Amino acid sequence: MKNKIIMILIAAMIFVLFMTGCSDKNTDNHSKEPLNNEDKDNNENPLVSEYGVEIKENSVIFTDSMDKKVEVKKNPKKVIILQNSLLDIWDSCGGTVVGRLEYTEEKPVENAKSAEVVGTVGTPSLEKILSLEPDLVMILSDYNSHKEMIPVLEQSNIQVVAFNDDVRADYYRTLRIFSALTDREDLYKDIISVVKDEVEKIIAKAPTDKNYKAIILRATSKAIAARDSNTMVGEMLKDLNVTNIADSMSESQDTKTFSMEKLIQEDPDFIFVITMGSDMEKIKERLKSEVESNPAWTSLKAVKGDRYIVLPKDLYMYKPNIRYAEAYENLAKILYPEVFK
Repeated sequence: MKNKIIMILIAAMIFVLFMTGCSDKNTDNHSKEPLNNEDKDNNENPLVSEYGVEIKENSVIFTDSMDKKVEVKKNPKKVIILQNSLLDIWDSCGGTVVGRLEYTEEKPVENAKSAEVVGTVGTPSLEKILSLEPDLVMILSDYNSHKEMIPVLEQSNIQVVAFNDDVRADYYRTLRIFSALTDREDLYKDIISVVKDEVEKIIAKAPTDKNYKAIILRATSKAIAARDSNTMVGEMLKDLNVTNIADSMSESQDTKTFSMEKLIQEDPDFIFVITMGSDMEKIKERLKSEVESNPAWTSLKAVKGDRYIVLPKDLYMYKPNIRYAEAYENLAKILYPEVFK
């Protein structure tokens, strides 16, 4: 009997030791397991958002429009922006600047009026920019005058970041980057939810069976050119199911050489004009001499139907940004008045 009790006690001790070992083994395995993706993101990258923008606790990482991967510290203190549409987006995200370009009264950024003027978009002053000792300078990648300044600015320990500002996706991505830099997630959510949703609703509502054709003319005091679907207004018309006759022109540029013969041949349903420049009288003279004076002008479908339309500059020559939905809706009302009332 005594031996039986001893055997039971030994068996019980072995069981306890076995269970303890299993528990320790499980604990060790758990402690050595790598963090799951969610935990890893939370520890290393607090938020990885859309558009390839990586938002960290104190900085934002993204690839700029010159294909350069950059990391920019949040809340930069001294910023200069060399394009007024970018400045408008930066302002909407709560950002401030020490330097800006000249701008017309048609598209001012009220909160930036007191900032120092550092030239025009085509001719920024490197000397003036350096004198302001900025932390960050934002440029446009398609301006040689901007790119030429990069080596000098970087040698002065000034960070330079390049942006595109052509179509709607550029606006969404820039908005994402700027709101991350200013640490204003609230503003990003407020703006993107309204702008993006409203634009998508308008696009979804546009008829697909009208088969309208249009041309976009960019008129200055010196020349008339056609704009294809790779441009801002061109993209809007394409989204609204309109064929742009400039897309069939052979030139590779977004801006095509204007051809009156092509216009007459295609006879579009709509002719849209975007004016560029402050001397409207000279622009009107240019339109009259190169376009309206042609004997076939009055026979065109768009002209006979009163669909020769000069678009407002604040929405269609300048970037509409936060007013993108308004720009889409205005065009939709012109194209499809029976649907968009």
